[in-house]
Amino acid sequence: MNKTILITGSTDGIGLATANSLLKLGHRVLIHGRSENKLTSVKQKFSESYRAEQFFTYQADLSNIKEVKELASIIKRDHKTLDAVINNAGVFIVPETVTSDGFDVRFMVNTIAPYLLTQELLPLLDKQSRVINLSSAAQAPVLPEELTTPSTLPDSLVYAKSKLALTMWSRQMAQRLGANGPSIIAVNPKSFLGSKMVEQAYGVAGGNLQIGADVLVNAVLSNEFANASGLYFDNDIGRFSSPHEDAMDAKKMAAITQVIESLIY
Repeated sequence: MNKTILITGSTDGIGLATANSLLKLGHRVLIHGRSENKLTSVKQKFSESYRAEQFFTYQADLSNIKEVKELASIIKRDHKTLDAVINNAGVFIVPETVTSDGFDVRFMVNTIAPYLLTQELLPLLDKQSRVINLSSAAQAPVLPEELTTPSTLPDSLVYAKSKLALTMWSRQMAQRLGANGPSIIAVNPKSFLGSKMVEQAYGVAGGNLQIGADVLVNAVLSNEFANASGLYFDNDIGRFSSPHEDAMDAKKMAAITQVIESLIY
């Protein structure tokens, strides 16, 4: 059965490769990007190979709470159900670190926006649906209050904190929704893949992006991930594994989730 799948940040990198792979398999893909020009370019490229009704494009700046909510509203207007959401969009080094709402851009895009978007799209998701959150092998302890103010810490450390916070709320949300909600799964697609982010952050070309795309396709479609809600898949070792210990601490997970809720509603 063909599925309908939203992929944030899918105008380049792993997101674009994943969108292409899913389209090849005949699925319907909702392509999101921040840049209208990039979205237009992707639409033109995909139009050469796929039917117009097979993919949709959506523009939104995920560093802006209002735009995240508007994105969710438009998707709910256009679609009655979603089989999967891949929260792929992420940032590492940014020209401006403070959002228009006064938050840190890294925490907003990497941690808060995917939470908000997932919450807003829950009416379209059922217990067969899956939410795949792109985590990372880079995970560093994070205090709830760090999400509320711009950070002066090094980019690499803020990134690691944002990814741990994402992994923490993924598990907490999975536990809260239980068997009647969609599966919420955090995935490290593999370290040092050849994305723009890796090149920008580390100055290296990185590995084959298709490695990351393949694990995301599996996370959405395969039986291996069918009963994995609340778990963490580490593609550096090719199996489910334990995330940072803080992502196993019920009190710390609840505290992170609570502060996110206070910021977005």
